[in-house]
Amino acid sequence: MTTGYDRAKRILDVTVAAAVLMAGAPVAAFCAWRIKREDGGPILYRGERVGLGGRPFKMLKFRSMVVDAARLGGPSTADDDPRLTLTGRMLRRWKLDELPQFLNVLGGSMSLVGPRPQVPSDVARYTERERRLLEVKPGITDWASIVFRDEGGILAGHGDPDLAYDLLIRPRKIELGLAYVADHRLRVDLEILVLTVLAVLGVRGVDEYLLRVLPTEPVNA
Repeated sequence: MTTGYDRAKRILDVTVAAAVLMAGAPVAAFCAWRIKREDGGPILYRGERVGLGGRPFKMLKFRSMVVDAARLGGPSTADDDPRLTLTGRMLRRWKLDELPQFLNVLGGSMSLVGPRPQVPSDVARYTERERRLLEVKPGITDWASIVFRDEGGILAGHGDPDLAYDLLIRPRKIELGLAYVADHRLRVDLEILVLTVLAVLGVRGVDEYLLRVLPTEPVNA
């Protein structure tokens, strides 16, 4: 059943996504030119992800790795991953590789705010409790996206980035996703969006604020 929140969230999604895509068109064109100029490969990466209700979809990103990177390594990417291109390192530093995901938002497979969509192999490991993450539409950003905005830096230096991800990031990321499932309101969405912008801009105090407002114990999602 569609609720007032669902309608308001969709209006927010479409309005912001359309505005970002229009305002960011020159930046997107520059990114596409840099990617194509570097190695002549595809501009976009279409990664299979699992969305609302367990339905698969193709998540769009500007390609930041060498062609056929999936055959050369796992899904986790450290800042020192040799599969990253020079352009890709720049795109990831400023989160510009995520820009095409606003097309996913316009299409309805993603929202601005929601747990980050995961690859099928990771979703296959979900416990019954963790599958509650599939009860809301995946998003471009959420609590975990802000907390682990330097995910590549956290994984850098580890011989097995996928194992490091499982140990250092995945448990807390899932708990933060479940915290959103348990409490997703328009006010929360707006708060996450503002904090995401502040975090990307490097504004001080974001992490201290998150320590005060985010749960430290597992939530009953």
